[in-house]
Amino acid sequence: MRPRALVFDLYGEYFRYTGGSAKLGALTTLMGAFDIEPATVRVVMTRLRKDGWFDSAKNGREVSYLLNEKSWRLLDDGRARIFERHFDDWDRTWAQALVDESNLDRERRKRIETALTWCGFGHYGGTAWFSPHDREKQLREMLSGDDELRIQFLRSQTGGLPSDRLVAERCWDLSGLDTDYQNFIGEFQPLLVRYRRGLGGKQALIERMRLIQSYRRYPFRDPDLPEMLLPPGWRGRVAHDVFSECHDILLPAAEAFVADIVGSGPDVANGNM
Repeated sequence: MRPRALVFDLYGEYFRYTGGSAKLGALTTLMGAFDIEPATVRVVMTRLRKDGWFDSAKNGREVSYLLNEKSWRLLDDGRARIFERHFDDWDRTWAQALVDESNLDRERRKRIETALTWCGFGHYGGTAWFSPHDREKQLREMLSGDDELRIQFLRSQTGGLPSDRLVAERCWDLSGLDTDYQNFIGEFQPLLVRYRRGLGGKQALIERMRLIQSYRRYPFRDPDLPEMLLPPGWRGRVAHDVFSECHDILLPAAEAFVADIVGSGPDVANGNM
């Protein structure tokens, strides 16, 4: 597992529920369960702080790293995309984002496109991006200054459902995503039997982090389309159910292990779900 991603997953799954702070010693011990060396943990946390993702505080010789506004927002947005699925009826209104690409350098273009993708917009072609959900506010919060001014938002409707389906097919690789969902189901659904029998705390934590890192890539490729736009036999919702069940089953043993490491008692992640 990549150390940087693992740090955010540990904070997102555990430390955010105990105030958003973790001592470097406890974090190093937890990362050691994944065979990550202490020196690597120190380097990663130092870089994350310099990049503005964490604040730090020192008490004697012990350094703690604290979530700040930037990292809290990242974790909140990420958790919403992973856990909040929209199964409501759709009024066939698309949120359309038009990007002004005039004199736009590569770095800024990538920054804007990354934000659009993070918020669930699909690239139709040219300057046009579409989403079936109204995420204008979320996107504006991710961008700032001239980047935000580069996007014009519209609400639009096509001539009918067949055209809506063509928009969806052009904006997203639904066939490839469906195949990847099936691979995820094939990997983790058989493990439910072993998970239900119970794992030791360390192994539960390892499996839970592996589960999260395996599944996390999908919600950011999946626009969470309404039922009427999905191809027949769509596996996305089955995959989400498998993820949710595995995630919940592994929670008690994993959080007890974390609590033992940080010395906060068995309710270290109380309210996690």
